[in-house]
Amino acid sequence: MFTHVMPSLSAEAATPAPDPAPTRMPLAVYILGLSVFALGTSEFMLSGLLPPIAEDMNVSIPRAGLLISAFAIGMVIGAPLLAVATLRLPRKTTLVALIAVFGLGQIAGALAPTYAVLFASRIISALACAGFWAVGAAVAIAMVPVNQRARAMAVMIGGLSIANVLGVPAGAFLGEHLGWRSAFWAVAAASAIALVGVLTRIPHIPLPEVRPRLKRELSIYRDRQVLLQVVIVALAAGGVFCAFSYLAPLLTDVAGLDKSWVSAVLGLFGIGALIGTAIGGRVADAHLFGVLLTGIAASTVFLIALTFLASSPVAAITLAFLLGVSAFYTAPALNARMFNVAGAAPTLAGATTTAAFNLGNTGGPWLGGTVIDAGLGYASPAWAGAAMTATALGATALALKIRKSPSRVVTSGVPQQEKAVSSR
Repeated sequence: MFTHVMPSLSAEAATPAPDPAPTRMPLAVYILGLSVFALGTSEFMLSGLLPPIAEDMNVSIPRAGLLISAFAIGMVIGAPLLAVATLRLPRKTTLVALIAVFGLGQIAGALAPTYAVLFASRIISALACAGFWAVGAAVAIAMVPVNQRARAMAVMIGGLSIANVLGVPAGAFLGEHLGWRSAFWAVAAASAIALVGVLTRIPHIPLPEVRPRLKRELSIYRDRQVLLQVVIVALAAGGVFCAFSYLAPLLTDVAGLDKSWVSAVLGLFGIGALIGTAIGGRVADAHLFGVLLTGIAASTVFLIALTFLASSPVAAITLAFLLGVSAFYTAPALNARMFNVAGAAPTLAGATTTAAFNLGNTGGPWLGGTVIDAGLGYASPAWAGAAMTATALGATALALKIRKSPSRVVTSGVPQQEKAVSSR
């Protein structure tokens, strides 16, 4: 069952072999996608639950909003921390433990008697979520051939897309009709289903003959391509979420739409994300840099267009959908690229990508809030986001240039000569 293992050298550093014939995606990868659905729903559902949480906990809405920041910061810190802490543990055992802790975190949140307990439950949940993402991504990549890495990541990211389309609106619906705690109970139930799937469907993955060493794994951070990829991921994600985080006031105050439209447009963004993930996952394995360059460029164009056309309801709705497509079209390639350049440390590669995405998801909204506070209006985050994605586009072009040129890279703690390969 487990026949494909991570190579000892970075995939980009090796001479490309003929692509094997496509094979069916293992069921275990879809189980990981189901797990990510639960993780993603918990991560994003608070955006629709802040008013009732604030009222029940007797805190202000901005203070309730810190629960979102706590989760994001927990993801940034938790991904590399949990990856290092579980480096020598069996992968399946680690996944079981992490999804179980995540589910218990949801139960703790549902039963939280005070804001402090709820805050602590969000941090614990975020740490478990980050660890599961990192280890789960490494497991998914290890179960498929090199030419299906982006497709495998698309399945996992698809779970996140479906969480935005179905999970988050469902959480808001439950919060409105049954109280905000019911949304936490629902995610706990989804986590229990995911736990059963991991226990029964994820194969036992033997530890490598040479036990992982922290020093060797950390050596990937001496590779400039790894560091450059962190920058690309953070900027590409941050640019889109810089604008997306303030889409609701843009739709109501600038485009003039009624508040009832907001949830529908957010759902439309999620549908676009699902479409983009499906297309990007199919194309990225054969044209990785093509997907990165065209996808990030498209996001930049859409963000600039949103700045100029925000007052038009039709244009604002259409561009929200297209941003969902372009942002998630690049997501499988962004993930697969990190595994290509950090193949010597697959778990840390997954952790690094998770941390980079959440750096963007934290920094982008902060920048958007900064320009709004400066009096530039609710359309200004789109300009700020476009500046971030344009910088990501330049960094991607630089990464391609470095990749096509012979250079010294570090894999498995041993410098290797990276061979020039076609960019496809």
